[in-house]
Amino acid sequence: MAEDVIDFPPTLKGQANLLKTQQTELDRALRAPAPSGEALELCSQQHAHLHPAEASGHTAWSFEDNLLSGLQERHLRMVPTGEEHSIAWLLWHMTRCEDITMNLLVVRGKQGLVTGGHLGRMKIAWRDTGNTMTPDDIVNFSEAVDLDALRAYRVAVARQTNALIHQMDSRELNRKVRAEDMRRVWDEGALLPGAESIGSYWGNRTIAGLLLMPATRHQLQHLMEALALIRKLDK
Repeated sequence: MAEDVIDFPPTLKGQANLLKTQQTELDRALRAPAPSGEALELCSQQHAHLHPAEASGHTAWSFEDNLLSGLQERHLRMVPTGEEHSIAWLLWHMTRCEDITMNLLVVRGKQGLVTGGHLGRMKIAWRDTGNTMTPDDIVNFSEAVDLDALRAYRVAVARQTNALIHQMDSRELNRKVRAEDMRRVWDEGALLPGAESIGSYWGNRTIAGLLLMPATRHQLQHLMEALALIRKLDK
């Protein structure tokens, strides 16, 4: 299925519904006993729709771009009443999970956060996924982070993942995460005490499983959370 023939739904609700359908197809393809190259193609398409268009170079549409279009800086930093997260925190969390898993557990290389010098430009001290942050931490993070640098980090990580998907041999998809690579995640402070359930989840995945969570399905879940936050914003 070629990227340029996927219809562009006119509403965010329509885009979300299409992405849910595509995610179901991708889940089925990646969970097959012997995932094929078609599964990787589907993954590439879904990943492109769930990240900024700038990252993939696709000429189709980006749910994230459409979702955030027109929002002001204060909207991205705000934690709406009764909610736990800001949109800025969601972008950080999604991107950190993708960076950690794709670069430490799949490629077995270095985090983009480190190699790209993004942490200093974002002007924050946090370097983990944010799962153990307190409500005050989330507010402080949301107020402090440089949003342009956060967006640049997100684009850089998405580009790395996009390249990884295109270069991957489908025979790698059933490879299990190595215990020594999970130790690096903890040693580098990418996960902190209190996030053991996430470490256990990642450590028991295959590469195909990580392409689902967090590279695609996790992104969709939190972008849907962002959509719910936007509906509560005073614009």
